[in-house]
Amino acid sequence: MSSFPPVTYARRLGLFSGIMSVVGGIIGSGIFLNPAIVAQRTGTTRLTIVAWVVGGIVALLGAFIYGELGRRVPRAGGGYVYLREAFGPLPAFLSGWALLLAVATGAIAAVAVTFANYFVALTGLGSGAVMPLAAGAILVLTAVNVLGVAPGAYTQNVFTVLKLVGIAVLCALAVLPGSPPHQAVAPLVTSHSSLGAFGAIGIALVPILFSYGGWQQTNYIAEEIRDPERTLPKALVLGVLVVVTVYLLANLAYLRALGVDGLAASTAPAADTMERWFGAGGRKLISLGIVMSTFGFLDLVILVSPRVYQAMAADGLFPAALARLHPRFRTPVNALAVQGVWALTLLALGSYGALLDWVVFADWITFGSVACTLVVYRKRSASNADPEGGYRDPLYPISVILFVAAAVYVVAGSVASNPANAFKGVVMIALGVPVYLFWRRQGRRA
Repeated sequence: MSSFPPVTYARRLGLFSGIMSVVGGIIGSGIFLNPAIVAQRTGTTRLTIVAWVVGGIVALLGAFIYGELGRRVPRAGGGYVYLREAFGPLPAFLSGWALLLAVATGAIAAVAVTFANYFVALTGLGSGAVMPLAAGAILVLTAVNVLGVAPGAYTQNVFTVLKLVGIAVLCALAVLPGSPPHQAVAPLVTSHSSLGAFGAIGIALVPILFSYGGWQQTNYIAEEIRDPERTLPKALVLGVLVVVTVYLLANLAYLRALGVDGLAASTAPAADTMERWFGAGGRKLISLGIVMSTFGFLDLVILVSPRVYQAMAADGLFPAALARLHPRFRTPVNALAVQGVWALTLLALGSYGALLDWVVFADWITFGSVACTLVVYRKRSASNADPEGGYRDPLYPISVILFVAAAVYVVAGSVASNPANAFKGVVMIALGVPVYLFWRRQGRRA
């Protein structure tokens, strides 16, 4: 029997790193692209802003819920752990299975390609450099995160700060005096919703809520945050508030420069807005911001997701090797390696886009299900006074009801918009059931 103590995660992250993880996990490329889709669906400046405000409220409700869950169960794995303790190992396993199969790894491959495309456009490299750059980014960031949570978090912090500086220039255009000096982008004829204000906001919420998704990833690294019972709820709420502010100011800047029709017609709203104010140099500046934004987002996904696979393996539901932490770096090295290999495989096969389309709704199934676990935890408490004390969701149970309703709406909207993809996604997730049964059987034999 070994005399060495088991290797555990190192608590090295403070409040600033937690906030940067929340901000970096939400702001990727969505705010640079999705506002055009939202403008197409709303048709007016007022409804566009109202829709983004509603989305921000839903994200804040999610932060309240995940904040209390993180305080109650400050362990690595986040939503996987909450689902396992509230509803059992099978739904928890399926959430992690979808994460490894496509949600995290597909996002890694897709965002790496987005990063490489903007980097190539910015530097003038040939299109042949895109895939090597994307693969190189995945390899480099996986290696950085093998070396410890601190190097991965520091990289995340630096690129999140840089992206916020770049976006701050864009946001300043919302309040800058005067008018844009350059010619407006000629809008195409757009088709706006005929469903009325309520219906328009409703159909706009799907891309908005996907843009706001990502705050939950910070809960994956709860065991590596100092004093997580206090720090994690603060990081979630403050981080989401930063993102909501950024998103609203960015949309005001787009609408001021392009108008709602110009925004709806734009394929690159941020670049078109910056070009109106600063010419070709403005377009290059925001392209640099997108390069930093996507690289930081890529680092965050690579950093946090393996903590889920490690927790699953520790429960005997994945190969035991994935449960091991490096004795020096105290990181889930094997889980990082498996994630990196699968992401590179999806990148090489070019199948990451299809996989993401098939299972993207699974994210919001998980969000809604995790929100419901708070009801279970509350009922298990000795009383509503909660003898443990600490942070509590200030809007419970209204927050859970509204958040779950939003999750159901997003899932229903995703399924209705492409039933074939949803069916493929359900099949892919269902394939996790025999995998789960296999590892449960292996665990019982051990």
